[in-house]
Amino acid sequence: MGSAFASKFAKSVFITVCGLLILMYVGSRFFTHIDLALYGYMVGTFVFICGFFYRFIAWGERPPTKLIIKKGIKLLFRKSSPKTTTEHLVTYRFIWKRGWYRWAQHILIGWGCILSAFVTFPLVFGWMYFTMEDNGYYTVVLFGINLMKIDAEGILAFLFFNALNITAFMVIAGVSMALYRRIGNMQARAEQTFVYDLLPLYMLLFISITGLMLTVSNIVLGGWGHPVITLIHQWSVILTLIYLPFGKLAHIPFRPLSVFARNYREHYGEKEMKPCKVCGTPFVSAEQSTDVIEVLKQNDINFKMEEGFHLAELCLPCRRKYRMSKFSGVPTHLIKAKEANQNAKG
Repeated sequence: MGSAFASKFAKSVFITVCGLLILMYVGSRFFTHIDLALYGYMVGTFVFICGFFYRFIAWGERPPTKLIIKKGIKLLFRKSSPKTTTEHLVTYRFIWKRGWYRWAQHILIGWGCILSAFVTFPLVFGWMYFTMEDNGYYTVVLFGINLMKIDAEGILAFLFFNALNITAFMVIAGVSMALYRRIGNMQARAEQTFVYDLLPLYMLLFISITGLMLTVSNIVLGGWGHPVITLIHQWSVILTLIYLPFGKLAHIPFRPLSVFARNYREHYGEKEMKPCKVCGTPFVSAEQSTDVIEVLKQNDINFKMEEGFHLAELCLPCRRKYRMSKFSGVPTHLIKAKEANQNAKG
C-alpha cells in the first residue's frame, strides 16, 4: 500500500482523513446531523491535520526523534507510565518546579484549550448533538447513542451550554498572566520575539474574546451584530488552526511524546550510569550516551577527541572545561575539581 503514495506524509494524511470521514458518517448518523454553520471549522481542522502531519513527520524522521519514539513505545507500559502521564499531561507537575505562577498560567491555557477542543470538535463533526423533548429535557446524543437526559434548567445543562464560555475565561486568565510575565520579566523580554512568543498568545486571546462576544450578543444585545462577530470568530479560529502546527502552539499536540522521553531517561538510568571520562561522575545513562554518539554518527558529526574519548562521554562541567582548553591552550579539562559555581547536572 505504501507504494501507492508519494510520501509518508501523503499516506498518513489520506488514512487520517478517511478515518475521520468514517467517524463523521457513523457519528452524525449518515451526515444527517452535520451543522453547516460550523462548516468553516471543519475545513480548518482538515487543513490543521495536513499541517500537523507534515510537521510531525518532518520532525519524527530526525534520528534523535525516531530513536526516542521507537524506544518510548517499547517502554510505554512501565509501571511508572500512568504517574508520568498524569504529571506531564494532566497536572503539569514538572512546571510547578518553576513556580506556582507559571504553573497556573499553563494549567489555565492548556486545559482551557484542551476542554475547548473536547467540546468543539464533537460538535463540528456531528459526533455530539442535542435533541429537545416536550417535557423540558434535552437528550445528549453521542455517536448516535442517547447518552443522557438533562433538565434544560439544571446545572448540567448550564455547564454543557456554557462550557466554551468557561474555557474562554480560563484561556483569557492564563494568557493575561503569560503576557504580564513576558512584558514585565526582563529575562523573558530579552529572549522572546513577537512572532514566535507573543503572537500565539494574542491569537488565543482574540479567539476567547470574540467567543464571549457571541454570548454577549445573544443574551445582552438581543442578537445585534451576531453574524459579523460569528464570521470574525470563525476566521480567527481557522487561522489559528492553520498556524498551530508551525508555531509555538505545536507543543500542545506534541506534548504526549514527553512521556516517551521521561520513560527513556528513567528506565535506562536505573540500569547503568555513564561515568564522565575526566572526573568519573555518573551524569547520564550508558544507553543515552551510546545513543547520542550513534545519532551524531548518522549525521556525519564526529566529536571524538585526540585523547581517545568522545565529547558526549564528558559531563557538562568537564565538557565546558574541555572547550576552554581548546581555546586557551591550558589543559583545564584534566583538572579533577569542578568549578566552585558550577551546579549543572546531567
